Amino acid sequence: MKFIHYYLPGLDSKQLKQLESLFEIYKHWNSRINVISRKDMDYFYLHHVLHSLSIVKFIQFKAGTKILDVGTGGGFPGVPLAIVFPEVHFYLADSVGKKIKVINDVKEKLGLDNISTHYDRVENLEFKVDFIVCRAVATLETLINWSADRISDQQNHSIRNGFLCLKGGDLSCELSNFKNAQVVPLKEYFGEGFFETKKLVYYPLD
Repeated sequence: MKFIHYYLPGLDSKQLKQLESLFEIYKHWNSRINVISRKDMDYFYLHHVLHSLSIVKFIQFKAGTKILDVGTGGGFPGVPLAIVFPEVHFYLADSVGKKIKVINDVKEKLGLDNISTHYDRVENLEFKVDFIVCRAVATLETLINWSADRISDQQNHSIRNGFLCLKGGDLSCELSNFKNAQVVPLKEYFGEGFFETKKLVYYPLD
């Protein structure tokens, strides 16, 4: 939690308590199913929570915004973002039922009424959102093919609706056909070595 306190000093006591409670909930589930890499639990707040919240450094979602987390897995980045933005609605979708079960438990224990879970493939969802977020799920081209039609034409932010993807490594080949993609190295936000190769990719829809 020290990383959260340091990099996100504006959170209130309720948000901090919810974020602090995440560790024990995920530790419990990880003893039953492999939600997070076992060795990664030692770095839970750095590798999962703070990594998810790097999106907060790029954009402050307005109240009433709708966000779809594609391939959310155990709930990242959607769950930490839902805690930080309680007036934003998050749709967390995954095709693995046991992971949705974990998120439902987190949602219930922390009272996160701004989360809806969807045990389904994103191609089957029919609602519209402002932004799609994800973390190391698929290439940008694949994500666009899966879900671009889920993004609303109604613009409510200073940047256009689109994709906010957390990725790592060399993206030059993957993004070669996407000239409008904006790549933000997360080392600009965080000093820890974990973020040296991590990036946030913002791709607006025209």
